[in-house]
Amino acid sequence: MVYEVLADLILLLHAAFILFVVLGGLLVLRWPRLGWLQLPAAIWGTLIALFGWYCPLTPLENHWRVLAGQQGYDTGFIQHYLLSFIYPEGLTRPLQLAMGIGVIVITATVYAVLWWRRRRRA
Repeated sequence: MVYEVLADLILLLHAAFILFVVLGGLLVLRWPRLGWLQLPAAIWGTLIALFGWYCPLTPLENHWRVLAGQQGYDTGFIQHYLLSFIYPEGLTRPLQLAMGIGVIVITATVYAVLWWRRRRRA
């Protein structure tokens, strides 16, 4: 039971990190100091997508699932709703590249707006 809870917590952390990578720039628009966290996260998320790397959270989650006696992600509420978000069915290399480029575009747009705002104030 404890291992299953730990695996689910890692899954939630993974989902939160992905949301922060993709949409965290919107928080930076409101709280610019978050850029010190969001920009490295966006770079890391982009590198994972562009180079097909695995996030370190994935093996950690799988480790806890194995210890919990689970085979995969087909049980429980969290797995049913969040796994398809984190690991979409049919994830291909071109789709992974498109996702990485999408993160670059979103992040660059947010930081361009921040730069423009600061320049306008000065």
